[in-house]
Amino acid sequence: MTLMPKESAKMIDFCSKNVSIEEEGIKNLAYMIFKALNDRKISVNNFSQCEFHPSFEDPKAVDWIFVLDTLNYSFWNKTNCPKWTVNGHTGYFALCAAIKRAVNEGKPIVDPKYYSQITKSDAEDIFRGDTETSIPLLDERVKSLRETGKVLLEKYQGTFVNCIESCSRSAEKLLKRIVKDFESYRDEADYRIHRVSFYKRAQILIGDIWACFKGQGIGEFEDIDCITMFADYRIPQVLLHFGAIRYNNILLSKLQSDIELENGSEDEVEIRGCSIEAIERIKDEVRALIERCPNLALKKSDINAILIDHFLWDYRREHADELESIPFHKTRCIYY
Repeated sequence: MTLMPKESAKMIDFCSKNVSIEEEGIKNLAYMIFKALNDRKISVNNFSQCEFHPSFEDPKAVDWIFVLDTLNYSFWNKTNCPKWTVNGHTGYFALCAAIKRAVNEGKPIVDPKYYSQITKSDAEDIFRGDTETSIPLLDERVKSLRETGKVLLEKYQGTFVNCIESCSRSAEKLLKRIVKDFESYRDEADYRIHRVSFYKRAQILIGDIWACFKGQGIGEFEDIDCITMFADYRIPQVLLHFGAIRYNNILLSKLQSDIELENGSEDEVEIRGCSIEAIERIKDEVRALIERCPNLALKKSDINAILIDHFLWDYRREHADELESIPFHKTRCIYY
C-alpha cells in the first residue's frame, strides 16, 4: 500500500536521519505568512494575475493547465551551464511562455488529439529557446504528452474537465484518479519499509485549477485542505533559508559540492517529505494565530498549503540574489 503525501511526510519526518524540522523556524515563518495574509499579500487571486496563465473565462483553461502541469518538471541547469529561456523567461515561466506562444501561433498544443501523437520535431519547435540551449528532458516530455493525451482520449472524451467532474468536488478522489490513470504523475518512492508518495505534479494540477477558478465552479473542491505543498527543489531552499528545516553536515556538504541526488534516494526523500511536514506545521501555526486574533477579518480557511507554497515560491523568485548561497538539491526526473 502506498501512503498518501501527508501520511508519507509524517512518517519520513519521524524516521529522517539527514533532515530535521526546527520549531523556532516554523513559528517565525508562520508569523511572516500570517502578516502577509493579513496584509492581503497572500490571495487566491495571485494565480490569475500571471500573464502566462489562462483566464478562468477561457473555455480551454482546464486543458491548458493540464498540459502545463504534465510538463511542469526539471528546469534547473547544471552549474555554469546556460539556462533554457523563452522570450527572456526561465524555468516554469519559460514553459508557460512556450505554450502561450504555441497557442498564439495556432498550434493545437492543448488538444490531446494533437499531443497524443506529437513528434519530437513538433516538440523541438514548440519548446524552442532564445538560444541553442534546449529544454531539459525533451524526450521524456514528448512521452509524457503522448501518454496523457491517449488516456484523455480513451477515458475522458478528450478533456480533463470530465476527469474532474467524475470526482464529485473531491480533491482526494481526483488526486487518486490522476495518479492511477496517468503514469507520469505517479511520484512515489520506497523509504524504509514503506511505499511513500509526494504527487507533486498531481497536487499542483489540482491546486492550479482551484486557484484559476478561485475555488468555484469546476475549481470547487470540498476537501481542498487534503492537498499538501508541492515538493520540489525550491521550497526546501526557502525553508532552509528561514531555519524551518535543517540538513545535517553530510547532506549539506553534498549539496554544497553540487552532487546530484538520485530520484528516490534517502536524502532526496527526506528533503521532500520533511518539506511537506514543515508546511503542514506552518499552516497549523498560522491558523492558531488567526484563532488568537478574532478582531482581524481572517478565517482559518483563508490559508492552506497551496497558498503557502505559492507565497514561498514567489518569495524565492523575488529574493533570488539573497538565497543564491543557500544550496538546493538537484534531481533530474519527471516528477518535479
